[in-house]
Amino acid sequence: MSVSLFDVSAVSYLQVLNAVSGFLDKGKSHFAETGIDLSDIVAFRLIDDMSPFQFQIISVAHHSMGALQALESGEFTPPMGYGEPDYEGLQALIQQAIEAVGAADRDAIDQCVGKKLIFKIGDNEVPFTAENFVNSFSLPNFYFHAATAYDMLRMKGVPLGKLDFIGALRMGT
Repeated sequence: MSVSLFDVSAVSYLQVLNAVSGFLDKGKSHFAETGIDLSDIVAFRLIDDMSPFQFQIISVAHHSMGALQALESGEFTPPMGYGEPDYEGLQALIQQAIEAVGAADRDAIDQCVGKKLIFKIGDNEVPFTAENFVNSFSLPNFYFHAATAYDMLRMKGVPLGKLDFIGALRMGT
């Protein structure tokens, strides 16, 4: 059995996007119970030179739905145009990503194998093939930002476990 670009990208994104949605919900409940202001969480940084929680969640959305859009357009840029969402806005953004990735066309994504894709950052352009972009850039960034957001919530006392990050396993025989 071969694994397709769709399976590697969209299916993997959906598993973790749904998990992120779940741990955001748990976080919101925990913060309501403990009286922690959600705006403090949105602005929270693990360390001063690291991007805040808000950016971590924006990046999860961008490195999933934005990455799939880039497969089609052939161009990917750092996250822009997401505004400054509050906690509920971050939850809505993850739902938007779930819907966008869930609506992705398997054949269209699989047909991107071998297609050139450019990551533009400032005046620099980094060339990829679609599959190298997904496997060596998008997925690592996606998991990094999802894990960082999870860790930030854990650090703030949200009762999360490993399965809250992993999400629904794709089991079969």
